[in-house]
Amino acid sequence: MRRAAVRYGAMENVTYFDAQPVGLRRGESVIIRTDRGLEWGELVSDVREWEDSDAGAPEAKGDILRKATKQDAQRQEEILASLGEEEFKYCRELIRNYQLPMKLVSVEHLFGGNKMIFFFMADGRVDFRALVKDLAKQYRRRIEMRQIGVRDEARLLGRVGPCGRELCCRTFLKELQPIPMKIAKSQKSTLDPAKISGRCGRLKCCLNFEDALYSELRQKLPRRGATVQTSRGEGVVVGHEVFEQTVDVRFLDGTEERLALEDIRTETEQ
Repeated sequence: MRRAAVRYGAMENVTYFDAQPVGLRRGESVIIRTDRGLEWGELVSDVREWEDSDAGAPEAKGDILRKATKQDAQRQEEILASLGEEEFKYCRELIRNYQLPMKLVSVEHLFGGNKMIFFFMADGRVDFRALVKDLAKQYRRRIEMRQIGVRDEARLLGRVGPCGRELCCRTFLKELQPIPMKIAKSQKSTLDPAKISGRCGRLKCCLNFEDALYSELRQKLPRRGATVQTSRGEGVVVGHEVFEQTVDVRFLDGTEERLALEDIRTETEQ
C-alpha cells in the first residue's frame, strides 16, 4: 500500500492518506477524499510503500484522488478570497440579529462544495438552530457549527508564535493538552504571563515538551541545602541553573560562587 501525509482543513491537520496516483511529490497540492467530502490538501511527506503486515504502517483516513490542477487551484483561491469572507460576514450579521452569545471565529468551505463549517466561541451551550436553518437556506449546503476554545482559535487564526517559528499547533500537534502552571514553576520560568503565554493566551506548549528534559537534568543536581565539597572548601547549595548544570554555593565566609556540577562533590560521593 502506498501512503503519504497530507496537511488539510482549516485546522491544518496532518494525516496519512492512500496515494494511488503516481508521480506525487512532497510540497504539491492535491485533492483528497475525507469523511467530510472532497478537500484541498498539501503533501507534507513523500509517498511511501508499506506492506499490509507492517506493524508501523499509519492508518489511512481517506484517499488522495489526484494532483491539483490549475482549475482546482483557481477554485481554491476563489473559496479563500471571496466565498469565505462573504459567508463570514453573513453569519456574523445573523448572530447579531438573533442576539446569540457567541463569537464567530472562522468559516471553512470545503473544496467539494457540499459542506460549510462555522467555528465559534461561547461560554456555554448556544441554541443556534434558527441560525443553521437560515445558513442552509442561503447557501444550500450542509451546515456544521463547531464550538472551539481559545487554543483552537490561535490554531485557526495565528501563524507565528513569540519564538518566531510557526505555531506548533499548526504544524505537528494533533491534540492540544492542558499545560499546568506547576510545569512553568518547576522550570524556574518567569511567571510573567506575557513571557510564558502563547498566541492563545494559555501557557506555551513548549513548556510541556521540555518538562521531561528538565526533570532529567534536575536529578543530576544536588538539592538546595545540601552540603558539598569544592576546591574552596565546604559550602551549602543555595541555587541551580538546570540547563547550564551549574550550582550556586554559599561558603562559610558568606560569599557565594557559581560552580560547574563536575567541580563539586556531595556527601554521598565522598
